[in-house]
Amino acid sequence: MVNTAYDTADQTPAASPWAAVGVSAFDELLYQAILNQPDAGAAGWALLTGASPGRVREACNRLLTLGLLQPPDSMGGLRAVDPRVAIRALIRRRETESELLAATAEEMATAYEAGLLREEPSRLVEVASGEGAIAARLEEMYARAEHEVCLFDTPPYLAPAGPQVDLQADLLRRGIVSRGIYAASALEDPNALSRALRMVELGEQARVLPSVPLKLLVVDGCRALLPLTASVAGGYCAVVVWHSAVTEALQKLFEMAWQQAIPLGQAADDGELSESDRTLTRLLAAGMKDEAVARHLGVSLRTLRRRVSELQERLGATSRFQLGMRASQRGWV
Repeated sequence: MVNTAYDTADQTPAASPWAAVGVSAFDELLYQAILNQPDAGAAGWALLTGASPGRVREACNRLLTLGLLQPPDSMGGLRAVDPRVAIRALIRRRETESELLAATAEEMATAYEAGLLREEPSRLVEVASGEGAIAARLEEMYARAEHEVCLFDTPPYLAPAGPQVDLQADLLRRGIVSRGIYAASALEDPNALSRALRMVELGEQARVLPSVPLKLLVVDGCRALLPLTASVAGGYCAVVVWHSAVTEALQKLFEMAWQQAIPLGQAADDGELSESDRTLTRLLAAGMKDEAVARHLGVSLRTLRRRVSELQERLGATSRFQLGMRASQRGWV
């Protein structure tokens, strides 16, 4: 007989683990009887389970379909499959079915969200006010990311960068693609530059433009977050935009900027440049002003401009930004 577990609160039978793989209580009882008395046959198993022969035959057919019994042999008898093999196969089948169901749920959710938007267009956006509310939305969006996160980063900064850096690092550890486009003015802050380079080390694909149009986070091309306030005086306020033509347009905006931006990263150690010059070309590639680069390197403006002039002549570049681009093309940044 099968041991039945009970919930101590109401003395009702607890769910059997067999239910998770589609085996009913009676089918479980019969399978145990077959394991214990493999040669009893349908009539004997009926006696062991207290069921009619007809019910036993129906249950045997179900157990055959589930792969717990072998088809009848030349002698006409049924045999149980090794439970270690049969149960693992059942679990794998259920996992596959669950994955297919999850994929179907995503497709249906898209239709569900589209229907909600038609019924109530205001559902398209959600306003988050206050640093705590924005942080919660950021955490939720990063946690739900499945494929890729795209980011525009530019001043002014209305909230500490620490929490988002942690979220990005966790994202990269999960194997999600992260692409960031940084405004050159953002990287003039040594701390911001250090954080950006740290993200690159962790696997972020980072690029730089002289300026970017706005702060922006796009997750999987279907959810976006962008600020509504442009100054600290305006407080902390952002808007979450759900999957729509708006998020598709924001993703396209990011892709256009990505094509124009130049990579930010560690210079290739090919022996062509000194460590100091590799750092210099990386900062120039970020589009920084001379004053900011000089502060980073700890040199005077005069020394900096002399070194930049030498590098420009070496690469045939006519501007600081072009120098950065050509250094990037040669693998120096």
